[in-house]
Amino acid sequence: AELAVVTDDDDDSEESKNDDSEDESRSVITNKLLWALGWAWHRLMIIPPNQGILGVNLGKNKTSDDEIGDYTTGIRKLGPYADYLVINVSSPNTPGLRSLQQREPLYNLLTSTMKARDEYASHAPVYVKIAPDLSLSEMEDVAAVVMETGIDGMIVSNTTNARPESLVSPNKREVGGLSGAPIKNRSTECIRTMYKLTNGTIPIIGVGGVGSGRDAYEKLKAGASLVQVYSMMVYEGPGVVSRIRKELADLLVENGYKSVEDVVGADCEDIYWNRVEERVKKRMEAEKIVTV
Repeated sequence: AELAVVTDDDDDSEESKNDDSEDESRSVITNKLLWALGWAWHRLMIIPPNQGILGVNLGKNKTSDDEIGDYTTGIRKLGPYADYLVINVSSPNTPGLRSLQQREPLYNLLTSTMKARDEYASHAPVYVKIAPDLSLSEMEDVAAVVMETGIDGMIVSNTTNARPESLVSPNKREVGGLSGAPIKNRSTECIRTMYKLTNGTIPIIGVGGVGSGRDAYEKLKAGASLVQVYSMMVYEGPGVVSRIRKELADLLVENGYKSVEDVVGADCEDIYWNRVEERVKKRMEAEKIVTV
């Protein structure tokens, strides 16, 4: 589970699921209520330990002039309870937030939040969550920063500001981030691009329109090491995870893969086969097999 998005102020800058979901396109527009820090704190304090993996997705306050301070506060207060931390710089519902994806602001933010992580939550890996609306040059800047800072990984991608013509609901022009099936292809392409730009060295969590085992399979092939499910939980509930997992397992067997690791990045052949070779060498070294 991932708490998203959390700040230390009860403003309305962030997301909860809008009551008006786009049923015909299996999508959701999010725009209204922030998960306030006080509520999240209360829930974390009463949840029994060791009950799965908990991620904490952090954002800046809507009216804040101190973005780094906002993220640092979140890490200090919630980091000890998190299995991983997300530096969210891509929600479309917080004014000015997406400007933090630019090269210099992103570098400053990530270096500062990683220092805070080291101080308050050294056990928790840090991921940066980016938008699907970035241009190629913007993705190149993000890739350069994540490799330079040594952040633990990326989440690709967040919701989109775009409104595809395929949407027919009268709510389609409503302000907010669009998620679900309409952003599936764009999200997958962003994963593929970021995987190539980072030469497969930065783990990627793929998210955006995952509603079937094939959707998950396509994101893995594009370069994701893990996938997340959001909007389909609205339509099918938690049971959708078991269905997707079963369908994915069947696809792996059908295509001759023995594990999820074996399919990651398969779309990017040069990187993929280099990584396969590296894994084989490590296995051989671990088994103390001497090659001639």
